[in-house]
Amino acid sequence: MHDFNSTEGFMIKRNAHVRRNLLISALVSLVLGLGIGLLIGRFATCPEKSTSNVQGVFLPGVPDRIVQDGDPTIREAIINSIKPDNIRNFLRDLSEFPHLAGTAADYRQAKELHDFWTQEGLDEAFLTPYDVLLSYPNVTDDDMMNRIELLNETGGIVYQSPLREDKLYPTENKSDVVPPFNAYSAPGDVVSERLVYVNYGRVEDYHWLLNNTSINITGAIVIARYGKIFRGDKAHLASMYGAKGIIIYSDPADYTLDGSTARVYPEDWWLPPSGAQRGTIYRGFGDPLTPGYPSIDTSYRYAENSSEAELPNIPAHPVGYGIGQKLLAAMAGEEVPTDWRGSLNITYRLGGQLISTGWKIRMFISTQNAIRRTYNAFGIIRGAIEPDRYVLMGNHRDAWVFGAIDPSSGTATMKEVSRVMGNLVKQGRWRPRRTIIFCSWGAEEYGLVGSNEWVEQYVKNLASRTVAYVNLDIAVFGNYSFEASATPLMYKSLIDATKQVPNPDELDIQQGLHTVYDKWLKSFPGQDSSRPDIGTLGAGSDYAGFVQLAGIPCVSMDYSYDSNTYKIDFYPLYHTVYETFYAVDQLIDRGFKRHKAMAQTSAELMRNLADSLIIPFDVIDFANNLQTLVNTLDTDYGVLLRSKGIHFNWLQDAAANFSSEATTFKTLVENIDKNDPFAIRRINDQLMLMERAFLDPSGLPGRPRSRHMLFAESSVNSYAGSSFPGLVDSLFEIEDVPAAEADARWEIVKQHFSVLVFTINSAQSTLRQVSSFMPEFK
Repeated sequence: MHDFNSTEGFMIKRNAHVRRNLLISALVSLVLGLGIGLLIGRFATCPEKSTSNVQGVFLPGVPDRIVQDGDPTIREAIINSIKPDNIRNFLRDLSEFPHLAGTAADYRQAKELHDFWTQEGLDEAFLTPYDVLLSYPNVTDDDMMNRIELLNETGGIVYQSPLREDKLYPTENKSDVVPPFNAYSAPGDVVSERLVYVNYGRVEDYHWLLNNTSINITGAIVIARYGKIFRGDKAHLASMYGAKGIIIYSDPADYTLDGSTARVYPEDWWLPPSGAQRGTIYRGFGDPLTPGYPSIDTSYRYAENSSEAELPNIPAHPVGYGIGQKLLAAMAGEEVPTDWRGSLNITYRLGGQLISTGWKIRMFISTQNAIRRTYNAFGIIRGAIEPDRYVLMGNHRDAWVFGAIDPSSGTATMKEVSRVMGNLVKQGRWRPRRTIIFCSWGAEEYGLVGSNEWVEQYVKNLASRTVAYVNLDIAVFGNYSFEASATPLMYKSLIDATKQVPNPDELDIQQGLHTVYDKWLKSFPGQDSSRPDIGTLGAGSDYAGFVQLAGIPCVSMDYSYDSNTYKIDFYPLYHTVYETFYAVDQLIDRGFKRHKAMAQTSAELMRNLADSLIIPFDVIDFANNLQTLVNTLDTDYGVLLRSKGIHFNWLQDAAANFSSEATTFKTLVENIDKNDPFAIRRINDQLMLMERAFLDPSGLPGRPRSRHMLFAESSVNSYAGSSFPGLVDSLFEIEDVPAAEADARWEIVKQHFSVLVFTINSAQSTLRQVSSFMPEFK
């Protein structure tokens, strides 16, 4: 007998189970069908993501822009957005008041830049403080101010130099104008019966005096004219040859039109009689008390009188040619050689005794050193793809007085570049591939202090991550043509940038010179005339620390006067109270057309370095430059070196092998798979780090903090660049020194020659295939 209710319940449950399974099967089929459809649709409609069409590494989820070059339309957007009126307004504000390093005005400008960068769309802004040793004259007590005096036989004052420069234009009538002084001069009240004229105060000038006259420099005060070499080297050499003080004056022959004083500031840009060139005489870089390390709270500081600080040990003072004429006219002695004569209306004499019996020369220098705080300011645009790769633009902010040319023409130009780039970022129209950092350095005028301290503090980061540094110390000091100095890797990108910027001179354009490059090439052609002359970097500005401590490719550029026509040492108003906004606005660059061209050129250079898929360096330029250095050394010293048993062919072979490796590497770059982001990164690292291979951790002979084996400042002129500086310094007048000294120097030459050959051979390995950097031994 069956239970009907149990069977019916079973059937109901069974049917429900079947329906549920059918429903689940339908849902699974629907999901699978939808997924398959999406996949088919994805690859049917988006074939560019198919691995079969990509030669290189396929990275799902990685955006295409990782292997894309920079947007070419951004170049025009940046260049066309540069406004000369903005630069003019920036410069007027920057140069309205004096802003000497370590003062309240210096901090105020740093903070204003910080706030400007934040306002204009940059991602971050920073201030970095350093407590450093600076130097200042007495400005509160006329009796204690620096001065030069001529004294008669009873000690009476026959002549006293004016304490301040003349006020020649209303804008100069401001408080806080520091009177002329040489920073880090030793203080002292120095009196001597002898005043000796030493021409430009170079080594060859002292040698001429010692070899051709009976003048005794020991215990004398010397007077030298500005020009040819760095003022700090003038003071150092004066001390070395026994002088107890040095007066440095600006001769009209070097700072006026054809030596004439008829047309000078404020009528024209030529130096007036009262204009005196301030400036440091410290020959080192960075804070004198913390050499090699940043001047931060934890730093050890040497005493000022220690040998490590290397501070000047005699009084020094700068004067204009109005004062210089009074002093030179009071000198007795033989007439100077023809090429030692300046353009003053006097008879130039070598001196020794003064013109009247019993007269004396007195230097009263009250300049004192003091630890003060200075600031660097930074504005940062983070890179979209390679934020850990930095492209830097910088110039210093501090000035001896108003600084409308040096440095504020550069600061105003950099502000406009940062404004344009920041606004593009803020608007969402652009973000560079690599990080861009705008840098405003403090206390450059005292010895590249702010930039050097920063490089010392962050050298580990900078040496491994920085692509290049673009220096705009003085953007415009003439209205003739663009010019530049650079390390060779920068040649290509620099030339490419100048070809993109219109020539600001309408008369030039009428003559077919349409771009900044066209005028540059015509004005300053290189040796083979196929490209413009590009100078060698010395140590005259903030690029020095980047080159010497971190091995970073650098360029320094400006708009210059016609040095082929005007045979002057530098722009005439340099470091005087007359470097005013008026001088720039009315005498040098009316309409700020050259400032605009400098902003456009530097902006395009920065964009190319920051945005290009492959860093725009050409290793062939470096190889060619190296070969030129070897040939020049052979011409100048080859016979002498070979006569001492030095295998000069080792250096020639090293340069030739480097050139061969560079050619192979360039072919590799040209054929790289641009769809392979790892290959691109590898090549870029080789390009970026090659310059570092020319650093030696021991530095140059006697100069441990100058580490670049190919490019450094001359040891007898810190302004000038010197190629193979370790060799050339050691060889300088080596045949004219005593035998014992010559023998010791020859050992230095031989040792350094070996290091140089090794460095070049070692640098070749950085260009080889990264897994095959060691050549097979045969």
